[in-house]
Amino acid sequence: MSFILFKNVDKCFGSKQVLSQCSLDIHKGEILTIIGGSGMGKSVFLKLLLGILEPDLGDVFFDGIHISQSGESERVALRRRMGMLFQSAALFDSLTVRENIAYPIREHFNYSEEKISRIVAEKLEMVGLEGIEDMMPADLSGGMKKRIGLARAIAINPEVILYDEPTTGLDPRNTKRICQLIKDLNSTLNVTSIVVTHDMDAAFSITDRMAMLYDRHFAFVGTAKEARSSTNRVVAGFINGQMASEDDEL
Repeated sequence: MSFILFKNVDKCFGSKQVLSQCSLDIHKGEILTIIGGSGMGKSVFLKLLLGILEPDLGDVFFDGIHISQSGESERVALRRRMGMLFQSAALFDSLTVRENIAYPIREHFNYSEEKISRIVAEKLEMVGLEGIEDMMPADLSGGMKKRIGLARAIAINPEVILYDEPTTGLDPRNTKRICQLIKDLNSTLNVTSIVVTHDMDAAFSITDRMAMLYDRHFAFVGTAKEARSSTNRVVAGFINGQMASEDDEL
């Protein structure tokens, strides 16, 4: 059985159709990168998986559970099994590092303050930022903010980690650090990782499989090796930095 399955999903916003007959099978434990141009529906895909948006047609399944037919309480329980690193890290400016990481723990669990502090320290160690619990987001570099965002994403021990443009705005050194963390955490925590990215160097350095959104559906799904050798003009053009138009033939 598929761990995550999108089956013939349609999604429109007014007269604009973003996804059409969109299907994708995601395997448990893999790192899957989702690539594609701006406005192709990558963020919509993540919101459908989280149950924040409803498909107009089609089905979304997570571990056998039909998300699009689940009630809100069931969706809250499903979201507890997923962590997300946002593009801008999305830290709360008025909260310390400790309180930022503790936020989802408090939302989902009734733990003692002592246990919360232990979890925060453990997650900070996992992202290589031990001992900075009392710092404020304004005092952190861009790379540090991303890693704090990642520590928060794994604070509730999710089964799936969603990454929305994790390397955007980072210098090459921090990009490599985040990519290594994605791989290390995927293995150490035994999670499934879904990475939305425009950064092809990063994508090729971490991915088990790639899925390219184009013309409202996944025009390509395959391994990194298959993507590099693809004769699909849209895939080859995107990988080589040549943004295809929707009029191009596959």
